[in-house]
Parts: sequence; structure tokens; C-alpha cells
Amino acid sequence: MSLAGLALVLALGLAGPLLATPKRAGIPVAVGEISAGVLAGRTGLRWIDPGEPVLAFLASAGFGLIMLVAGSHVPLRDPALRLALRRGVLLALLTGALAVAVGYGVAALFDTGHALLYAVLFASSSAALIMPVIDEAKLDAPPVLATIVHVAVADTACIVLLPLAEQPERAGKAALGVLAVLGAGVLLLLVTREAAHRGLLTRMRKLSRRRHFGLELRVQLITVFALAGLAQRLGVSVMLAGFAAGLTLAARGEPHRLARQLFAVTDGFLGPVFFVWLGASLDLRALASHPRMIALAGALALGTLAAHGAAALARQPVALAVLAAAQLGVPVAAVTIGSRAGLLRPGEDGAILAAALITVATTGWAGARARGDAGLVAKPEAEELAAD
Repeated sequence: MSLAGLALVLALGLAGPLLATPKRAGIPVAVGEISAGVLAGRTGLRWIDPGEPVLAFLASAGFGLIMLVAGSHVPLRDPALRLALRRGVLLALLTGALAVAVGYGVAALFDTGHALLYAVLFASSSAALIMPVIDEAKLDAPPVLATIVHVAVADTACIVLLPLAEQPERAGKAALGVLAVLGAGVLLLLVTREAAHRGLLTRMRKLSRRRHFGLELRVQLITVFALAGLAQRLGVSVMLAGFAAGLTLAARGEPHRLARQLFAVTDGFLGPVFFVWLGASLDLRALASHPRMIALAGALALGTLAAHGAAALARQPVALAVLAAAQLGVPVAAVTIGSRAGLLRPGEDGAILAAALITVATTGWAGARARGDAGLVAKPEAEELAAD
């Protein structure tokens, strides 16, 4: 891949901020970046080759960082989150139970034999997409915190369950890989806490700020890529490694300076590369050759929205229930694992990703709807709305 090619990918990524600028439209940045990739990739003009090794490598690194940032946004140290823990877990369990029922129904209807895979897809969520929407809309209320818990639990559980559901015959090996990555994450947390207790992190932070070394960012990148490398070695998605590293960062508290640096690297460089690459990887033309798979895409999208929308029966605001249905990482990992192992039927990979894109598109409506509800917006924003 040439530097000019990388410039093209980053230029296409500007579609995300451009489409997200009008607040009334409520289009998430990721939607614009994926759409630009679809236009320039396999489905559209074919300007970008998603199979190019360097681009695929950068996209994989970007995916890990996106999940790192998503995990770091989970407010584990917030006392209010503990109060919402019970409700959020109950919402995740309700969604999961419905996902299993709907998964078996869709698998039987389309005779694919992938009931467990569909159940995981229906139950999954995407902190990488949902947390930025919550932050941008300044949402802050007990139902929002319950949604954050729901998303975090669903993300973690589905990331762990995906390889077990997709390849039951490799369940033992996959489970060991998952446990190894999670164990490495726990070890990382213990080591960083001990370093903080001894004052090593404070001294490193002061030295880095005084000498402009960027040590915090370097150490964080080393840890997340080391976990991602371990995950790849064990046949586990880098999504799990990134999210585990992010939760570790959230548990010990993320310094504001490091947060800004991670934002710059992720949202300014590797994040757009991943989303454009993802869009370019989709071959939605293949769906035209398999009309049954088009129907499957619609069924998968409706099943996801139905499973998560049922949270409204538990008195969750509809906007938040729909917002929690947004999914990206798990479908991408499902297609990656399934394609490499030859598990998916012709056109099924496109159906899974097309359904995921439909759920991503709904985040714009859900975010705008939630922002218009003064009861869900943080107090300063609520006061502004009242003044208007």
C-alpha cells in the first residue's frame, strides 16, 4: 500500500465528520466512514483493495484501539453505575433470552443451522458505537447508566460466546483462548495497580509531561497491542483484547492527558482507517445473487431490534432500547471467523454485515430522540433546552 493510498483512505474517512456535522441529522461518524468505504470498495468503485496486507493490518490495529476506547468509556468507578448494575444486567439477560428464541426461529426459517450464531448476534451490542453517541448527546440519567451496563455486559458476553457458538467443535480451545486473554487483562490490572501504589505511574506521568516523551501513550499502545497479539495467536478476536484493555484502563482511572492522546490516535487516524476498510470489505453486490440472503439480512436486523426493543417493556425509554441494538464488532468478528473457516453459506456474510449496518443506521435516530428527552440529558444541557 502506498502513502497516496493511505491518504485516499483517510480522505474518504472525512465523510464521517462531514455527515455528522448537522446535529439534527444525528448521523454517527462511523456511519459516514463505513458508507464511504462501501462506495470506494468492493460494492462500489473498487478504488480500495481491502485485502491489501498493510491496509488490513492498520485496520486490525484500529479495531483494537476502537474497542480500547470503548472499554475505557465504561464508567466502572462511577458510584451511580453500581446502582444501575442490577437493572443493566437484568436488561442484558432479558435481551439474551429473547435472542435465543429469535435465533432459533430465524435459523429454522432460513434453514441455515446457525441458531446459536444468530442468538449471539441478536444479543450483542457495540460499546464502540454507543458510548460516543451517549457522550456526544450528553446523556446522563439512571436509564442511561442502565443502558451502559447492558451494553458492557452484552459486549463482553457475546465477545466471549461468539467463537463457542460459531465453532462448537472448537469450543474447548476457543474457551481456553478467551480465558487466557481475560487472564492477561486481569494480570495487567494488578500490575498497573501495584505500579500506581508504588508511585511509579505518577513519576512516569510527570517525566513524560516535562520532557514531552509521550510515555503513557506508548505504554498503553504496547499493552493493548500485546494483548491483541496474544488474542491473534490463540485464535481470538482482537475485539476481546481491546475491550479487556479498555476495561482495565477504566478500572484504574484514565488520565485526561492520555484520554486526549488516545482520542487523537484512534479517532484521527486508525479508527477511520478501520471503518473505511470495513465498508470497503463489504460486497453487497453478492446479495443480489442470493435474494434469500437479502431476506435473511432483513430478518437479522429486525430480530436484533426486536430483542433489544423488548427492553421498553421493562420501562426503558424506546430510544435507549433501540440505541443498545447497534452492533458492529461482533458481526465483523463473526464474518471473519466464519469466512476463514468456511462455515457460512454463500451470501450469508453479506447478510450479517448488511443487518449490522441497518442497526448502526438506527443509532442516528435513537441518539436524536434521546437528546430531545430532557430527562435523559445531563443537567447543564437540560437547562439549555429549558431556556430555549
